[in-house]
Amino acid sequence: QVQLVESGGGLVQPGGSLKLSCAASGTIFSIYSMAWYRQAPGNQRDLVATFSWSTGSTNYGDSVKGRFTISRDNAKNTVYLQMNSLKPEDTAVYYCAAGLDTIGRTGGWYWGQGTQVTVSS
Repeated sequence: QVQLVESGGGLVQPGGSLKLSCAASGTIFSIYSMAWYRQAPGNQRDLVATFSWSTGSTNYGDSVKGRFTISRDNAKNTVYLQMNSLKPEDTAVYYCAAGLDTIGRTGGWYWGQGTQVTVSS
């Protein structure tokens, strides 16, 4: 069984920073990519950033380019999201996701439980 556990959310003032972490655990044979999404109340879930495990390439949503950075610790099956210059419109539940191979399932997509980020003065 695969689990994704996020941490690092909280309340921060506009212009501040937060760093989210997401650790994948369980019987994992291969990770293809890990990503962060976010969902504000009443809105759809939007892509924030992705990290390709094989190439190291990254991709960002337009609204976070230049402010957020996705990175990984390959040995720990962990992906991070460094969020700088936070704005009130960044307030949302942030979800970690991973595409990976595990026992009995190849190329499956898994989700974490989400962590709340609130940007407010």
